[in-house]
Amino acid sequence: MRLAVVLFNLGGPDSLAAVEPFLTNLFSDPAVISLPGFLRKPLARFIARKRAPVAREIYHKIGGRSPILEETQAQADALQVELSEFDTRVFIAMRHWKPFGDETAKAVAAFAPDEIVALPLYPQFSTTTSGSSFLDWKRAARAARVTAPIHEICCYPEEPGFIAGIAGLVRETLAKAKPGISYRVLWSAHGLPKRVISSGDPYQGQIEKTAAALVDALGITDFSICYQSRVGPLEWIGPSTDGEIRRAGAEGKGLVVVPVAFVSEHSETLVELDIDYAKLAAEVGVPDYLRVATVGISPSFIGGLAGLVRGALRGEVAGRRCPAQFCRCWQEGKQS
Repeated sequence: MRLAVVLFNLGGPDSLAAVEPFLTNLFSDPAVISLPGFLRKPLARFIARKRAPVAREIYHKIGGRSPILEETQAQADALQVELSEFDTRVFIAMRHWKPFGDETAKAVAAFAPDEIVALPLYPQFSTTTSGSSFLDWKRAARAARVTAPIHEICCYPEEPGFIAGIAGLVRETLAKAKPGISYRVLWSAHGLPKRVISSGDPYQGQIEKTAAALVDALGITDFSICYQSRVGPLEWIGPSTDGEIRRAGAEGKGLVVVPVAFVSEHSETLVELDIDYAKLAAEVGVPDYLRVATVGISPSFIGGLAGLVRGALRGEVAGRRCPAQFCRCWQEGKQS
């Protein structure tokens, strides 16, 4: 069987010159700013111009570009090897930078697969990430006349391989803990505005499922779920990661910071967690600050993804998974 797996990810600028166009694409996404196009697009250009200088400085700190495409390609290569029982090709469709869905859909059509599995590299579903990618992929696939059946994996917040991969990295990091320091674990995820969650988005509930699974796997008792990367004037879900760092400093706690919604390294981990928050931790008196790596190409994680693909081919992922209050859960490829 010829199998195409399409990995969804956000994308990131591949040069400093690409930062403003990338931001324009991001804020032009109706899943990010829910205004009519005639208002959203000029607003997106305005926000991108305003934020571009700060964003360019962020990317300058990590070599002038985002590493997310290379990180995602490594995951694609590893997954392709893991699925060698099929004639498998793993493709990448980024939402806001290259390779875009249209380019990927044409490549998938040229491959002429018998089956397609769409797999977000967002373990927890949100309308702003996986939901946006699914909708864009459907459009691109139609335009490229992709005709093979498409199986969609909406989310996997408690997938055993994903949890095992993070847990193993946490154990490796805890082995570096200094004697005499009491540590708190921060399960840090990208934040969202409260109004997105109150509209029925299941993301926060799924972050809590991931954290609960990790607590069970590791037996950790001192921990906090928190959210990073807040931008703009809206009220965001909390507590914030920087607020939890300040609380730990006041209590004399060491910190082990675990990115639970990112599966690859990019600006939010390499700059926000490793530079900005490490500096804040030192300023507020945190006695030791340790950051756990993202799962990347962890064998457990890649094996878990392969298991999800095989399950999708057997029809095991259809149907609603979220409680009824999450009315914007993705069910059988549609927003309910």
